[in-house]
Amino acid sequence: MVAIRPFRGLRFDTPRVGQARDLLAPPYDVIDDAHRRELTGRSEFNCARLILPEGDGDARYDEGRRVFDALRERALVLDEAPCLYVYHQTFEVGGERFVRKGLICAMELTSFGEGQVRPHERTLAGPKADRLKLMRACDGHLELVFGMFSDPDKRWEAALTDQLGEPVLDDDFDGAHHTLFRVSDPGACAAVQEALASRAVYIADGHHRYETMCAFADELRSAGRAEAASMGMIYLSNLDDEGLVVLPTHRIVHGLESVNFSALLQGAAAHFEVSERSLPQTAAELAEALAPGEGGRATFGLTAPGSGILSVLRLRGDFDPAAAGLGELHPSLATLDVALLHELVLERGLGISKAAQAAKTNLKYFKSTEASIETAASSGGSAQLVCLMNATSVHDVVAVCDSGQVMPQKSTFFYPKIPTGLVFRALSDDEA
Repeated sequence: MVAIRPFRGLRFDTPRVGQARDLLAPPYDVIDDAHRRELTGRSEFNCARLILPEGDGDARYDEGRRVFDALRERALVLDEAPCLYVYHQTFEVGGERFVRKGLICAMELTSFGEGQVRPHERTLAGPKADRLKLMRACDGHLELVFGMFSDPDKRWEAALTDQLGEPVLDDDFDGAHHTLFRVSDPGACAAVQEALASRAVYIADGHHRYETMCAFADELRSAGRAEAASMGMIYLSNLDDEGLVVLPTHRIVHGLESVNFSALLQGAAAHFEVSERSLPQTAAELAEALAPGEGGRATFGLTAPGSGILSVLRLRGDFDPAAAGLGELHPSLATLDVALLHELVLERGLGISKAAQAAKTNLKYFKSTEASIETAASSGGSAQLVCLMNATSVHDVVAVCDSGQVMPQKSTFFYPKIPTGLVFRALSDDEA
């Protein structure tokens, strides 16, 4: 079972320090130097100063602690009672309006494989070490993990709807509208706890941050702070929510000695039906070109930049993973488009090893379909091959998680991202 509970959150005191749009930041790992300068220029209290503190070496973590202390003193307000924070994101994709609903809570921490919290991607040591040092310095949870649970009847929503009241945050940021409510009613919180008690939680985004919270919990437990160690801050959304949108992440190959596109397609033809068409000009045209068709067979596109031609690869109906040398792949991965791209095209066809894939030595990842199409249309850049993808379905994510397997990096893009700065959790406050 998964145990959740309300907690005393720290929130930006917007009436005192300004609009949320000037205080929030995207997840730290998508902020480059120029974007950080732009964010911190919006406000002296913008939380990019906290999650990406200035300084060299380990001194930057001391700076992070100084920034957190200053924010607590000058910009944040601590809720008096433990709360569940209901969070709505309103956004558009392809001209259609969506509202994704979820809640921010404290959740019992269990290591992957030891409880009901399940990953779908591998993690790397470097980012975890960095986030652990910042978490340790600040003695708090600063950034949200994005998890999902299944609640077809939406019991969690029914328990909280009448308790929402006025929002404590209501603003536009980063292409979406964000609305945050706090619920402290013990009965309502208990009803949500009961509704989620039997649910598994699937990590959608923030695998590194979740594992870092678990590592920090081990340190706290060794220091005799069992209460602080038991729970981590997380955002949870319903797998059955109509606003849960997954977009594709495309791949750009670069830095190889050469790419023989014709030979690559000849090798792939043993496993895929290959057809050609003009390179699509829009995301809608690409989605039409890559439609899986009957049986939902794995489909993706490959193009040599500047050629103006898209080769559509659709898995053959008689595909046999064992005969293709993929007998060791779990069935949840053996016919999954992103896994087949990495196994059969990137590794076997181009010789990019799994280690090189993990290190992104010859790969770049593009979340923007428009930018990927633009790169594919140009012959003047460093790209040698553009891999245009369909979005991984939520069903496939759950199947991989339940099997105990993991997907290749950047297999999913749950849109929109969860910004930093909605709520912080200082462990000393929650222990008090």
